[in-house]
Formats: sequence, structure tokens, C-alpha cells
Amino acid sequence: MYEYHDAPTAGHPGREKTYVLLTRDFYRNHQYKWVRKYVRACEVCQCVKPAAILQAPLQSLPTPSESWQSLSMDFVFGLPPDSKRRTGVVVLVDRFSKMVHLDAVPAEVTAVQTARLFVDMVFKYHGMPLDIVSDHGPRFTARFWQEVCTLLGTQLSMSTADHPQTDGQTERVNRVLDDLLKSYAHSFQQ
Repeated sequence: MYEYHDAPTAGHPGREKTYVLLTRDFYRNHQYKWVRKYVRACEVCQCVKPAAILQAPLQSLPTPSESWQSLSMDFVFGLPPDSKRRTGVVVLVDRFSKMVHLDAVPAEVTAVQTARLFVDMVFKYHGMPLDIVSDHGPRFTARFWQEVCTLLGTQLSMSTADHPQTDGQTERVNRVLDDLLKSYAHSFQQ
């Protein structure tokens, strides 16, 4: 069970994912109950993972017809600093293939730096998407960023304020990334 849940490479997945991973290689009577009890008793999970919350249904966005035609962007901040004192991660998710690009960023990342990250991480490899979904953060609403999109012929779609469900894919990646990094960091602090 350690290798499927507790090991640093496992990342302390939840009950369902641990069960699926474990059943690929092993079978035991009442295995689901065993996994449920094990995960529920995991000290790391109790410390770093938020309690399950009920969420309103996601507001559907039109599904793109090919990869990198539409992407969603967001930031995760408040992480432990790395060797360069960066405490955030930029998250870019292709809405068709669900492919994710991540990069560490400082807490004070600007709109100009965000545009450069976008060019280096997405435009260079996948071209310019037709649509970018993001929240109303200052890194996405700044005049510079709007100008970049205008020059390149891309529409910048803003999700509804205080409704992260509109950009559900990226918010979900953010939550998984946050849980994974916190679990990993907590494992090394003991």
C-alpha cells in the first residue's frame, strides 16, 4: 500500500485513485474497504488536503475540435519557495487533449512575464490558440496582455468573477498540483 499511496512518487492520491492503482496489481478480499480505511487514516492527507466540498455544476464551455485551439491558464501561489525563491506555478491546460504545461514563477509575476511564459511554453510549440480562458487576475486583464492577444488575433475569454467553476479544468489541475506538492513536501519534513 505504501508504494501506491505514501511513497513520494505516489503523491498521496485519494481513495478512488489509490484503489484503481492498487487493483491493477493486487487483489484482496474487501479491498475497497481496506483502501478507504487506509486513506482516511493517512496523517499526511489529513494535514494537507482540504475537506471535500460540494460544488455547483460546471458551466460548460464549447469543446474545441483540436489540440491547442483553446487553452485555460491560471496560477497557483502560496507554495513553499524553491531554490530561486519562486512560490508560484503557472498552469496552462489544453482544453481538448488535457495536456498540461507548468512552470515555477515568483509571487510578483507581472503581465509582461506572463506573456513571455505563454510564448515560451505554448506559442513556441503549439502555435497561437483561438481562445484562452482565464480568471480576472491582473496578469490576464492588463493592457499589455490584451494587446498581445489583439495583435495575434486571439480572443481572451474571462471566466465569471468568483466562480472558478467556469474554468474547471485548470482549477482541477491546480487542486491536484497543490495536493501533490504539499504531500510531497510534507513527506520530507518528517
